[in-house]
Amino acid sequence: MEPATIVIFLVSLFLLIFILWMVPIGLWFNALLNDVKISLIQLILMRWRKVPPSIIVNAMITGTKAGIKLNRDQLEAHYLAGGHVVPVVNALISAEKANIPLDFNSATAIDLAGRNVLEAIQTSVIPKVIDTPPVTAMAKDGIQLVAKVRITVRTNIRQLVGGAGEETIIARVGEGIVSSIGSSATHKQVLENPDSISKLVLNKGLDSGTAFEILSIDIADVDVGKNIGAILQMDQANADKNIAQAKAEERRAMAVALEHEMKAKAQEARAKVILAEAEVPLALADAFRNGNLGVMDYYKLENIKADTNMRDTIAKPTPSGGKKNDTSK
Repeated sequence: MEPATIVIFLVSLFLLIFILWMVPIGLWFNALLNDVKISLIQLILMRWRKVPPSIIVNAMITGTKAGIKLNRDQLEAHYLAGGHVVPVVNALISAEKANIPLDFNSATAIDLAGRNVLEAIQTSVIPKVIDTPPVTAMAKDGIQLVAKVRITVRTNIRQLVGGAGEETIIARVGEGIVSSIGSSATHKQVLENPDSISKLVLNKGLDSGTAFEILSIDIADVDVGKNIGAILQMDQANADKNIAQAKAEERRAMAVALEHEMKAKAQEARAKVILAEAEVPLALADAFRNGNLGVMDYYKLENIKADTNMRDTIAKPTPSGGKKNDTSK
């Protein structure tokens, strides 16, 4: 075989493959057999619009077999908007079989909002159970309780766009459980009748403004936690003790400061006495010079001082084991 012939063969094969890719004859024939009216031109134009023809054709075939009329332009527009065509069609079929009112515009709006429309329809048919994390609350007697709650919900299609999700349901139910347990007089009442707590929470209408309808709230388990009241009392007692110790330390410091102040004043007074005693000889000398004091007066004064010292010595207590001075010698 000549090289030119080989080149012509390869080019022809490439063109044939390209034409078969651009003109999906098999897909068109499949649509024709399933009573889906779509032309080859439209399939080719889908390629140019960057829309996979297989997704649109298969979705239309599925909808037609289920008795749902679908518009090709609407399906392409939803795909180009970033939506999921197949789940939307499946959701429409499920809603039709379950007698749930859902049109194409609502389904695409739910899908574009980021929610799984097929899962929403399934949850409407079969309610979903949400297990909440442990909810910790304290009764009026100070005993802590840890409750585990199961919430049975059903999707509310009308509130699916713009409605709050599961996180809001869990938060609201947790808040209701805490409030209900906190209003109980004792923790024993909750342990004896846990269903009364769930009924009280259920009657509060916690599903308003959410994408779900709460069917039931069941207390799965209730465990007794810490004695918060006793812990708080112990903490308060420790705080009072620390305050009392601080005040006592403050009073002690003030007493020590006062003692130092009194000692300083006493030392100051002794210093003044010493200074005054130091001026006595000067006064005596001045009295001698001026003739106001005679020699006999001076001796009398010294005798009085000696007598006073002796009396002070006699009046002092004798040390233990010591002996008194013998004044007779």
